[in-house]
Amino acid sequence: METALIRSGQQNLPAPTGDLNGYIQAVNALPVLDFDEEQRLARQLRDEANLEAAQQLILSQLRFVVHIARGYTGYGLPMGDLIQEGNIGLMKAVKRFDPDVGVRLISFAVHWIRAEIHEYVIRNWRMVKVASTKAQRKLFFKLRSAKNRLGWFTRDEVEAVAEDLGVKPETVVEMEGRLAGQDTSFDAPVDAGEDDLFSPSAWMEAPDGDPAEWVERADTTAHEHEGLAQALATLDDRSRDILQARWLGESKQTLQDLANRYGVSAERIRQLENNAIRRLRKEMAAAEAA
Repeated sequence: METALIRSGQQNLPAPTGDLNGYIQAVNALPVLDFDEEQRLARQLRDEANLEAAQQLILSQLRFVVHIARGYTGYGLPMGDLIQEGNIGLMKAVKRFDPDVGVRLISFAVHWIRAEIHEYVIRNWRMVKVASTKAQRKLFFKLRSAKNRLGWFTRDEVEAVAEDLGVKPETVVEMEGRLAGQDTSFDAPVDAGEDDLFSPSAWMEAPDGDPAEWVERADTTAHEHEGLAQALATLDDRSRDILQARWLGESKQTLQDLANRYGVSAERIRQLENNAIRRLRKEMAAAEAA
């Protein structure tokens, strides 16, 4: 990975995309600002848009980002990436920091640092995102911590965690299932034998999954519907109504229902129906041959 440089006066500081140990040693060697100096620089940034003041504020807090990022190493993600995401959160915090509130910058920035790291972890922990809503994200990190203490949950433990986190037990069970899952390659390994075809591609294949066949079937269906509509238009109103009531409606009507409607016998309705079907077939055959 490329190595970036953060400059502060005469000092060159490597970013966590290169030598991680060297970066950590470098940020730990940077002086920590006292309260008065931090306030002075924060006012210069707010009132004068002084970017050098912003840079000094950021550099003085980088050691704390490293400390916070270390708490997320259990997710199997690169430490350098965690630090880099935390640094983004730190820069956002510096931009929004109000010195008049009277708190130290790190007390304000820790929320922004953790938020950026949380977002990165959720995006990259699995191929499929495990949490999308705000409540799910909160539950994801708290449940991970709880499972480290409790292991696989019993029903009583599920209810206890749900009460502690203020969510429904069903939500805890759902998230526990997501945490227990793992990414699986869709395709089997190249050197897998017939008995080892355990990947989804081995048993999720659709027999009618050829896209060309889908298009062909869709075109055929559309053509048949168009032909049927044109053939129906050639019928008289009564014949068309009988066919629609008998075959094309959501609820199929009986011959006697239609006989009562038109004031004729059920046998006459049957004759009209048969004549209409023959007419339809003739019209559709002619259209197909054209």
